[in-house]
Amino acid sequence: MADQFLGFDLSTQQLKGIIVGSDLKLLHEAKVDFDADFGAKYGIEKGVLTNPAEGEVFAPVALFLEAIDLVLQRLREQGAEFAKVQGVSGAGMQHGTVFWSQDAEDLLRSLSPEKTLLEQLEGGAKGERKGAFSHPFSPNWQDASTQKQVEAFDAALGSPDELAEATGSKAHHRFSGPQILRFHTKYPDAYKATARITLVSSFLASIFLGRIAPMDISDVTGANLWDIKNGQWHEALLALAGGSPDTTALRAKLGAVPEDGGATLGPIAPYFAAKYGFPRTARILAFTGDNPSTILALPLRSSDAIVSLGTSTTFLMSTAAYKPDPAYHMMNHPTTPGQYMFMLCYKNGGLAREHIRDAINAGAGAGGQGPGGWDAFNAAALSTPVLGQHHPDSDPARLGLFFPRPEIVPAVRAGVWRYTASNDDSRLANAENTPAWPVPTADARAILESQLLSLRLRSQPLLTPQGSLPAQPRRVYLVGGGAANPAIATLAGQVLGGSEGVYKLEIGANACALGSAYKAAWGVGRKAGEAFEDFLEGRWDEESFVRRVAEGYAEGVFERYGGVLGAFAELEAVAVREKGEGRADLVKERGVDGGVVRGN
Repeated sequence: MADQFLGFDLSTQQLKGIIVGSDLKLLHEAKVDFDADFGAKYGIEKGVLTNPAEGEVFAPVALFLEAIDLVLQRLREQGAEFAKVQGVSGAGMQHGTVFWSQDAEDLLRSLSPEKTLLEQLEGGAKGERKGAFSHPFSPNWQDASTQKQVEAFDAALGSPDELAEATGSKAHHRFSGPQILRFHTKYPDAYKATARITLVSSFLASIFLGRIAPMDISDVTGANLWDIKNGQWHEALLALAGGSPDTTALRAKLGAVPEDGGATLGPIAPYFAAKYGFPRTARILAFTGDNPSTILALPLRSSDAIVSLGTSTTFLMSTAAYKPDPAYHMMNHPTTPGQYMFMLCYKNGGLAREHIRDAINAGAGAGGQGPGGWDAFNAAALSTPVLGQHHPDSDPARLGLFFPRPEIVPAVRAGVWRYTASNDDSRLANAENTPAWPVPTADARAILESQLLSLRLRSQPLLTPQGSLPAQPRRVYLVGGGAANPAIATLAGQVLGGSEGVYKLEIGANACALGSAYKAAWGVGRKAGEAFEDFLEGRWDEESFVRRVAEGYAEGVFERYGGVLGAFAELEAVAVREKGEGRADLVKERGVDGGVVRGN
């Protein structure tokens, strides 16, 4: 009986489950769409509930519980043979927190296959039934309610730079440290009743393990609480988050963090063996964050980059260099000691692109393609010249920022900025409502250039020359829903480069779940001391798994984009001055230091 491995991806809008064989090839996949399957019951929109008055974005934990049982049912309906599954791992949206009650472990240990997870773990509305959670909601990564807490974290060690040096990131609204600080301030009784705090990833692992699972060594670095260099909780930051110089209580709530990302946490919970037919020997591996899991979907080499094109946009690289900066994130690698993960994350990804797509379709009557079609958008993006310059020597360059939602990088409120930059000294001029910027057609190329220029601006310090070519990625891999868009692929190569081209992971929309399944396969099947990358390369079938979708480096074009990076940083500074979230220190008034927008 050939071994199989199960991987999950619990994201903002969906729960996906996939099964791969020992050859790493996909066997089964299923998903639960939160809005379509549970929107009416929970009142969610795009997977979340919101409290605009306080900037809160959160999801019911009960929704996650129902989705777990449903996705397993759908996999079984497709013919999945759970009896063959030898390893299970998964991923959860980063930075989300789940607060467990004092009764949680007893309830997890006593799950009955005759009932659903929801029936047994959700508490009664009037307290007539014990529940596993001290708080019914999980703050989502889009949450922006923690401004005061973020400022406290940035100041805790002296500056955002010092915080980034210690934890890999400056403070962010969504990070678990600031979220915990706000939680115990706003809900002191619930905090006191909280026995354990997990991330969304370790929440999901806990369900399958039948007891509270530890946080993953990579995902924990998205909390502003983990001392990366010393491999331990940061005492001063725990004291801040817990509101007490005595960190014993919060340390107990958070638990220990194993260093080995491939270690077995234990066998699968009896509930899943009895209800779904998993073997009792199936191993549960640590579940990690969605971004760390994505880099496990292929054997990344030095200088390779992944651009994940989903609801948000993320840029990921694996590197041995620990070079933290407030402008981006450095995290522990999820499987490989001594390696780190470089990450940029933006709230305005797919939704921002869709906003412009819809405006173009409305103006063009959608050309029969339907309101959600991309043909008109792509045609406008590809027919518009680089930076909107029909005559590069004389026309100013178009540079825009498009944030229908508040953005993280830079930290600004929602807004749109359309500017041109002159060729002589990169002076910016507002191009709103001028002939230089025909709306909405010019926006199609401008938004793609804008999103990609931001990635290039901030990733430069970690890139190296590729042979005789300037510093750039060796390969650019596209994953996520937007990876199938040919206009995005073309511009990714033009702006970011890629000495060997731009590639699409053939299971790109499920890369995160795929990485989880690969991690499960490695954890179960690795030889003593076998690194994840070596394990994966030994089973990697490039022709089946990836496809080259666009040219990478184009001489002259790549350099033209490099020439406007300074002006692009200036435009971000304009946005911060006009609509900054009280964080004007994130962008210098007029400067780019080494190609990276730096804080003071």
